[in-house]
Amino acid sequence: MDYYIRYIDLPYRVKGVTVMDGEGFFNVYINARLSYDCQQKTIKHELTHIARGDFFRIDVLEKIETM
Repeated sequence: MDYYIRYIDLPYRVKGVTVMDGEGFFNVYINARLSYDCQQKTIKHELTHIARGDFFRIDVLEKIETM
């Protein structure tokens, strides 16, 4: 599992988001406006999605799309 963690300003309601690039690397974007503790929890959450293979499961992707 190859990934990069990047800290950027996101809307306050968005804690983090992960996208896979064309080379198969995951880019984890963490809201730079969050507290350190919240950032760490968000990183753990996003890495759990990667480890579980959620990005390759249609049932999970359909659920996310409806949120």
